[in-house]
Amino acid sequence: MTQHEPKKQFKVAVIVPAFNEQANLAHLTDELVSILKAYPDYEILFVNDGSTDDTLSVLKQLRQKNTHIHYVSFSRNFGHQYALKAGLDYVDGDCVISMDADLQHPPRLIPALVDAWQSGAYDIVSTQRREIKEESWFKRVSSRLFYRFFNFITGLSLPPGAADFRLLDRRVVATLRALPERGLFLRGMISWIGYRQKIIPYTPAPRFAGKSSYTLKRMLALAIVGATSFSSKPLRLAVYLGLSVALLGCLLTAYVLYMRLWNGSVISGWASLMCVVLILGGAQLFVMGIIGEYIGMIFGEAKHRPTYIVAETSLEQKRK
Repeated sequence: MTQHEPKKQFKVAVIVPAFNEQANLAHLTDELVSILKAYPDYEILFVNDGSTDDTLSVLKQLRQKNTHIHYVSFSRNFGHQYALKAGLDYVDGDCVISMDADLQHPPRLIPALVDAWQSGAYDIVSTQRREIKEESWFKRVSSRLFYRFFNFITGLSLPPGAADFRLLDRRVVATLRALPERGLFLRGMISWIGYRQKIIPYTPAPRFAGKSSYTLKRMLALAIVGATSFSSKPLRLAVYLGLSVALLGCLLTAYVLYMRLWNGSVISGWASLMCVVLILGGAQLFVMGIIGEYIGMIFGEAKHRPTYIVAETSLEQKRK
């Protein structure tokens, strides 16, 4: 097969992480099956990320009705990125699509992803989330700032609105499986590994049922992992910050000496002293926090613990 020859016989696999998504699974499965059955072969792999509702029971029922459906169930909640990683470890397909279970990633876009890959011109077909008016001002602004900050820190070119809704060729999946790190930010990893990539914009649909479990705390944690996993630039910026604060301290000291020796006056009151102490203390804590994040990542890597634990699965083993 030449590089750009269309693929004719192939298997489409879909990975769906699920955390407390029992109300969405049946409807999502119906939409996926209606689309995927048009292809030569398909597989849907759900990853139950330690759900506390009846998600696992629903997945078992779906599996009984359709043998193309499989599931992997964690022993506890490990997080969305690790659920995606487990899906990549267990899935079997010539092209692999990852998407969320809440139907905000529209299944109707799957044919466009497959067509772009099937042409043979692309190994990765990513999606870019369009902004919608219903979103809060804070979410829109914070999202833009995050992607600008991430690209500045890492030197990568992650487009604003990049989503975990994407298609990966089999060899890209093999590459991601071989990456050993435990601090996962898959959007950045996929941008970093290269390959021939295409981006398709989409408008997110309303959530079908339930509430999102992706809180502000989790988003901030993911942002920190993303920034520290791909660059040591935050440490360099911490050095610059420390030098800047030290320079300001020297200038303030020179000013105080000048007032004392030449003007014969001393700055009275504790306000100026407290300002200096707070500035220096805040800068030190900020720098120590950055260093602490990197030390924590090193500690996590050094333990070599598994990134997730599978309690049960409908599959016999990892497909590596």
